[in-house]
Amino acid sequence: MSRLAKRPIAIPKGAEVNASAVSVVVKGPLGTLSKDIPREIGISISAEGVQVEQKSTSLTARALVGTYASHVRNMMAGVTVGFTKKLAIEGVGFKWEVAGDSINLNLGFSHPVKMKIPDGIKASIDKTGLTLSGFDKEAVGQFAAEIRALKKPEPYKGKGIRYEGEVVRRKQGKKTA
Repeated sequence: MSRLAKRPIAIPKGAEVNASAVSVVVKGPLGTLSKDIPREIGISISAEGVQVEQKSTSLTARALVGTYASHVRNMMAGVTVGFTKKLAIEGVGFKWEVAGDSINLNLGFSHPVKMKIPDGIKASIDKTGLTLSGFDKEAVGQFAAEIRALKKPEPYKGKGIRYEGEVVRRKQGKKTA
């Protein structure tokens, strides 16, 4: 069993957790998140916090108990504090702008790329790059990964979209004689 799942997860102020046999719902000041629970996992709520336990001794139950403990922890952090991802763009002529509920990207293609911002995610642009914020960690991370996948940083000049703080290993270019 996971060491993280053995200890109860403390419920932060402002968060409310409801668990049934098939799902767990976390409500907070930023929003409401729900997640379905497999049959092998049980969630109980006590005065100490939320306890995730395995109902069976199968290998999948042992694997899922730590995963769902992390999901519940992330859900509680999301509805109280929220999550942010920052992206940086590098390259001549590469730019982005937020227009209403979409992001317009010029990435050196023959056409501009337009991406719709999913519900529950806010996008803002400042000097350093694009900041995505929301209360669902999975949705914020997935949308950031989709934007990054449009133009991954290349290893020779470092051009492309990268996460803030991501290190791009640079390769040496072709040598001239």
